[in-house]
Amino acid sequence: MGAAIDEASLRDLIPQVIAVLRRRGADFAAAEDAVQEALVKALEVWPADPPQDPRAWLVTVAWRRFLDAARSASARRARELRVGASEAPAEVSGHDDTLELYLRCAHPSLTPSSAVALTLRAVGGLTTRQIAEAYLVPEATMAQRISRAKRTVSEVSLDRRGALGTVLRVLYLVFNAGYSGDVDLSQEAIRLARRLHVVTGHPEAAGLLALMLLHHARRPARTRSDGTLVPLAEQDRSLWDTPLVAEGVAVLQAALARDRLGEYQAQAAIAALHCDARSTADTDWVQVVGWYDELVALTDSPVHRLNRAVAVGEADGGPAGLAALEPLDPRLPRYDAVAAYLHELAGDTDRAADLYAAAADRAASIPERDHLTRQSARLRSVT
Repeated sequence: MGAAIDEASLRDLIPQVIAVLRRRGADFAAAEDAVQEALVKALEVWPADPPQDPRAWLVTVAWRRFLDAARSASARRARELRVGASEAPAEVSGHDDTLELYLRCAHPSLTPSSAVALTLRAVGGLTTRQIAEAYLVPEATMAQRISRAKRTVSEVSLDRRGALGTVLRVLYLVFNAGYSGDVDLSQEAIRLARRLHVVTGHPEAAGLLALMLLHHARRPARTRSDGTLVPLAEQDRSLWDTPLVAEGVAVLQAALARDRLGEYQAQAAIAALHCDARSTADTDWVQVVGWYDELVALTDSPVHRLNRAVAVGEADGGPAGLAALEPLDPRLPRYDAVAAYLHELAGDTDRAADLYAAAADRAASIPERDHLTRQSARLRSVT
């Protein structure tokens, strides 16, 4: 009886194998297709007959698949002659072009949804069906999206200095998609972020990984068994994953020590302060405000200014929080919910109840709507 396949470890090899085929002359789309076919074959063969060198096995099988396809099209015969014979030995050098693949899949020429889909397929090794289920779209629709994305990026040039931020944003989009279908996208994003951190050694890649770990550590306490949301102040902190918190803090501290602050490190520092506190009241809100000041200076993001207003309210009282909120556009997502909370802190429960109800009408999800409706009802029941 063969050993069970560690599918996560298998998927970790996929970007490396695609990179080998690319170096041998295969274009991006053809290389990705060939590696997906090799992956399917591995899942069939390896349980009974695991290879001694999984990477070399995948390279050999994928290369043969590529050459089989190349032989059927006269336009590719010149490439076949140029890159060598079908029995070329698998490359096992230490060279790793995984970063090139991340950059290509998250290229700015793609829409965010296409970049996410292509990253999950080519770097993450997920099937088209799994990606379609995760994003609740038909498989045929997702297949078309991925095919168009592969054609778009097959011949693009890469800016290694300017595009890493796009890769980080794409991975954060994957992380925030959460769980749907048979794939936990938050876990998948963490796996990919770990790999990116190793490949790049960049402090912002470390910052993103730390941010994901710290957020994911709190996941068990965020919802009740009936699916209702639990706000941070009411969460059972004993349910938080303390080893994951410790890992996230360690990754963050190593990144901050390099003194190259970026937005993901600043966000992770805020998350670490929340994880370090025994309760909302024990949180070092003055430090949280300080980190939001750094974050706003880096990004000038209205969303970060909105969250900063909440921190100011916690540190200095509801009126101070409302003063920080006043310059912001009321059309911002979650503006009414933040305003409601700050009015409640300031003691204006009637206004807070009205704003919670208005926020519920604009909620992006049913659990969020139900939570805000309950907050409104709670305040109205005591007035």
